Amino acid sequence: MDHPAAAPTAVAVVCHPHPLQGGAMTNKVAYILARAFNDLGAVSLRFNFRGVGKSAGSFDQGVGETADALAALDWLGARHPELPLWLGGFSFGAYVALRAQGERPIERLATVAPAVERFDRNAVHEPHCPWLLVQGDADEVVPPETVLAWARGLARPPRIVVLAGAGHFFHGRLNELREAVVRGF
Repeated sequence: MDHPAAAPTAVAVVCHPHPLQGGAMTNKVAYILARAFNDLGAVSLRFNFRGVGKSAGSFDQGVGETADALAALDWLGARHPELPLWLGGFSFGAYVALRAQGERPIERLATVAPAVERFDRNAVHEPHCPWLLVQGDADEVVPPETVLAWARGLARPPRIVVLAGAGHFFHGRLNELREAVVRGF
């Protein structure tokens, strides 16, 4: 868990990128997202999905990983029942966060470079909470035009921040990503 400088005003769970492509809770974008949540006053929890690091189990196409995210939310919420729940994720983790947000009383959602063309959109319920989507326009993994068209086509589109020239992993742009989340959230 990462803690804010002052007394927390929220708790946040951060979901990491695809486990079969090296994603883990130590991913630098997931770390930056957690730090941005700390900047905003939240205790943040990064965790490994099943089968990653020392976690038991194996990859489950987003279904089991959503259960993992829900378990993390429940655990953190039980430790701080008086604080609102926030949720965030990067790439595959953004997909998991989008799946999980409909199952718990999430008050704020942040997704970074969600891999929308790679997931079952029918498994995602449109968020009712304030939602920030950050996307690099030079993303070489997730086509930015696909992400932006999907998001803008929703009945309740998120607040969208596009970082010009940023690739999928935000190389050399992590501080800008952190600022985008802090200012946009």
